[in-house]
Amino acid sequence: MTFGPNEDAIDKIVASCNGDLRGALKALLMVNEHLEAEIAQLYAAAAQYGLTERGNNVLH
Repeated sequence: MTFGPNEDAIDKIVASCNGDLRGALKALLMVNEHLEAEIAQLYAAAAQYGLTERGNNVLH
């Protein structure tokens, strides 16, 4: 069986948590929350400059 890049990344993440799947999921959820907060900040900053108006796909 050949492992793709996703499986390799999963193995590395789990290994970085000493094989603890729950710990790996918790770490990924924390990273996701951080990225969502950064996105919200970017949208807020873009809104201050009028870059989120309809038809303007600056953030997409």
